[in-house]
Amino acid sequence: MSEPVLKVRDLVKHFPITRGVVLQREVGAVRAVDGVSFDVAQGETLGLVGETGCGKSTTARMLARLIDPTSGEIEFDGENLSGIKGRALKEARRQIQMVFQDPYSSLNPRKRVGSIIEEPLRIHGLLSEGDARRKRVQELMDRVGLNPEHYNRFPHEFSGGQRQRIGVARAIALGPRLLIADEPVSALDVSIQAQILNLLKDLQKDMGLTIIFIAHDLSVVRHMCDRVAVMYLGKIAEIAPNEDLYSHPRHPYTEALLAAVPSPEPGRSGRTRALLGGDVPSPANPPVACRFHTRCAYADAICSAEEPFLVQRDGSVAACHHPLSG
Repeated sequence: MSEPVLKVRDLVKHFPITRGVVLQREVGAVRAVDGVSFDVAQGETLGLVGETGCGKSTTARMLARLIDPTSGEIEFDGENLSGIKGRALKEARRQIQMVFQDPYSSLNPRKRVGSIIEEPLRIHGLLSEGDARRKRVQELMDRVGLNPEHYNRFPHEFSGGQRQRIGVARAIALGPRLLIADEPVSALDVSIQAQILNLLKDLQKDMGLTIIFIAHDLSVVRHMCDRVAVMYLGKIAEIAPNEDLYSHPRHPYTEALLAAVPSPEPGRSGRTRALLGGDVPSPANPPVACRFHTRCAYADAICSAEEPFLVQRDGSVAACHHPLSG
């Protein structure tokens, strides 16, 4: 892998739990993200997968500095983004943009599409002349497959897939280097999903984008990503190159996720069913030591006594006391 453009070290986000109406006191914390570390190389697509509530979207929002981390470091292109504010943060955001999950709630219904896509240009003082800015917006609309003549329409006049294209156009308006796609196709019809995914791949090739791609659908991740990071209850369970993860998972949780993917030929897939028991523990009170041990078929005494750390093995890293041989 080439030199990382993004380095994340021990990233933590805890949301306080308070009690009381007037004199609120903190009685606990939701450990949404609890010590996440990974690197992303220039031009790479890193997939981030896991069950609902595992911390994927919270991680994405911290990387975009939409929320501040409790602790940890985010280094982008050699600059630490964790503590920057004001003008420095504004400049950093030109290079890091985000496509949100819901194309219905991520667009202001009171603004016309041209104004929505134009807003990043206006905030950053680019193309001050109205005609130049309008031309740029219409070029962006054409680039993502929208009719430039629909510049003055409102979001409700577009379908879900078209709205997500508007979100993509807004995200690439400033020419970013890092694009964070937070489940960009999960709210769309299957027939539309492939169009958006192919659009993202085309934009990555044309613009040299680095992408962090968050999704539930492991088949979509396999199509899109170079490497995949698996999260469970606020921590990284495994990071591996795409094909290695799908053919030889090292962590039992990864094995269980892959076993849950429907197969067109269930009797011939050759995949062992590794069904998970129990429910996901609360992030406000996660299990001690290995967070997965309460649901793991391979767990023993050490799993409930010592926390496993990410260990390199055959190009992959997995946080498990008993990594699978593959």
